[in-house]
Amino acid sequence: MIASLVGVASLTLVSFDDNTTFEIAKNLDIYYTLFRELNLYYVDDTKPGDLIKKSIDAMLTSLDPYTVYIPESQMEDFRFMTTGQYGGVGALIRKDGEYVVITEPYEGFPAQKNGINAGDVILEIDGQSIKGKNSSEVSDMLKGQPKTLLKLKLKRPGTTDPIEKNIEREEIKIDAVPYYGVFSDSIGYINLSSFTESAYADVKKALLDLKEKQNVKSIIFDLRGNPGGLLIEAVNITNLFVPKAESIVSTKGKVKDWDKNYTAAMSPVDTEMPIVILVNSGSASASEIVSGAIQDLDRGVIIGQRTFGKGLVQTTRPLSYNAKLKITTAKYYTPSGRCIQALDYTHRNPDGSVGKIPDSLVTEFKTKNGRSVYDGGGVSPDVLLESEQLSNLSGSLYNKNLFFDFATEFAIKHIIISKITEFKITDEIYNEFIEFLKDKNYDYETQSEEDLKLLTESTKEEKYFDLVKEEIEVLKKMLAHDKNKDLQVFKPEIKQLLLEEIVSRYYFQKGRLQALLQGDPAMNEAIAILKDKARYNSILHLK
Repeated sequence: MIASLVGVASLTLVSFDDNTTFEIAKNLDIYYTLFRELNLYYVDDTKPGDLIKKSIDAMLTSLDPYTVYIPESQMEDFRFMTTGQYGGVGALIRKDGEYVVITEPYEGFPAQKNGINAGDVILEIDGQSIKGKNSSEVSDMLKGQPKTLLKLKLKRPGTTDPIEKNIEREEIKIDAVPYYGVFSDSIGYINLSSFTESAYADVKKALLDLKEKQNVKSIIFDLRGNPGGLLIEAVNITNLFVPKAESIVSTKGKVKDWDKNYTAAMSPVDTEMPIVILVNSGSASASEIVSGAIQDLDRGVIIGQRTFGKGLVQTTRPLSYNAKLKITTAKYYTPSGRCIQALDYTHRNPDGSVGKIPDSLVTEFKTKNGRSVYDGGGVSPDVLLESEQLSNLSGSLYNKNLFFDFATEFAIKHIIISKITEFKITDEIYNEFIEFLKDKNYDYETQSEEDLKLLTESTKEEKYFDLVKEEIEVLKKMLAHDKNKDLQVFKPEIKQLLLEEIVSRYYFQKGRLQALLQGDPAMNEAIAILKDKARYNSILHLK
């Protein structure tokens, strides 16, 4: 997860009392002498760098998941997390058997421009076989300085001979806003995937285009699955919708000189346009700053599921040998004064795990219009929607990559498809998919079958099994699932997943997002609220 980061302009020396200084010096000396003895006398050769890295990681994990050591070798990954930029070919990959397969080339980048398709299997990189390598190792081989060359040997489904591609790496910049557009009745939609350095600029550009060129009158801002990023980007994005000088978020930590109240410093784009923000359990950190501030200021309606609950701020500190420490330095507080941090890392259970903030410690706060909101558990939506769960059948098909494999075959047979808004998974295509599955292994257990298995185990442990054996066998037969029947029962759900995968082969990430929004319950609810002014005003206690 990308943690919220905050840049610190001035450095403040932190002083320790004599006892703390002695404890630090004593334990560092113990650690040094232990490591020296270990390196000298352990029966096998050791790798000092690996041992130190593991010991540092274990120490930091005992604090919280967001305080991490970043060695020089991982700087490129850290840079991508904060900027969305890296040098490479621009494609998503995953392990598939002994090789790695291209799952999605980014539109407009070297992989796509050189005709590399989703489904292509990477055999060699610069003459070196990648057989047996994991996706992380292959990713490192694909990355490199822009304008450097690499040679790929690929196996393409539907072809016999390998394909060779000579590719020049480029600076890959992933758009923070992968898609925006207009829906019915002048309702605009903006999807923000992360809070990298360009997030504010990308959102502002999309908002101005929708408002000034496409004449939208209201906005749906989608933060679902957005894990966060840079705190200042969250502040600036909120600033697009709230008046100048309005308080957006404040941070408080051990170093009081670093405490800060972030206010809207720029002129907003629009302070009146109705807004709905979509969130879910994957909306974290900077996403919660934006949704929490918009909610506290009664500037818009929050729809979806309770957010992740990460109210911690990280700062990067330089270490020797070009390494860095990303360290939790503060908690952040929304305009009403609440902290949305859900987990208590300061009080661990005996087994080392951490618990949720107990209800007895949850405090009520008030929004600008007097609505009740609460701390200690993420941002609770104004309109709560049930999270959608995939059926066991769809989950199995997805985990076995059968949607992906069918889409690969479909793209080989069909060079083009109609526009995204017109393309549908017809019954003919669906029947082709069923035919495709006939020789595939995708068995699964229903929840009822899983529960029955647990019941059977319990009866055996408690010595009751012989008494109920016949009844259990009857129940087992009655609950046994029928895959062919389930393919019809869950047909609408499977059609939607097929639509998203197939469309992405022709229209890439933007196409996948547009297909995902078709029939999306949260989108339908957002549109309904924006069309109903009285309901919108009632939720926010507006007159």
